[in-house]
Amino acid sequence: METIQLIPPFNLQTALQKVQLAEDAWNSQDPLRIALAYTLDSEWRNRDTFINGREEIVKFLEKKWKKELNYRLKKELWSFHDNRIAVRFEYEYQNIQSQWFRAYGNENWEFDEHGLMRKRYASINDLAIHETERRLRC
Repeated sequence: METIQLIPPFNLQTALQKVQLAEDAWNSQDPLRIALAYTLDSEWRNRDTFINGREEIVKFLEKKWKKELNYRLKKELWSFHDNRIAVRFEYEYQNIQSQWFRAYGNENWEFDEHGLMRKRYASINDLAIHETERRLRC
């Protein structure tokens, strides 16, 4: 069986696989697992927060999931070209006061020659929802 390299330049199959791997990793809520997909000096913009490097990624995600409980994410490939992928996503979570939210957003990803993400720019909006409106279940 042929092994597919998930390195740039991406084609439809490898771009879809990168998106699925990212979705799976984020749904694991394992900051160390997630951070390994990024370069050591990766640059992030997440809403109004700027994050640099794997160590800061891990700290950010640990803090995130202390506030965003019962987290579930779905990513969708939007576009790809060469070493870049754009995705749209939505995720649902419950805050510590038990209020449910659905977050919508877009991410722009740039990868190095080894397939590690070196830039991640995320724009995200949150919408309060009732538990009965949830679409993403664990």
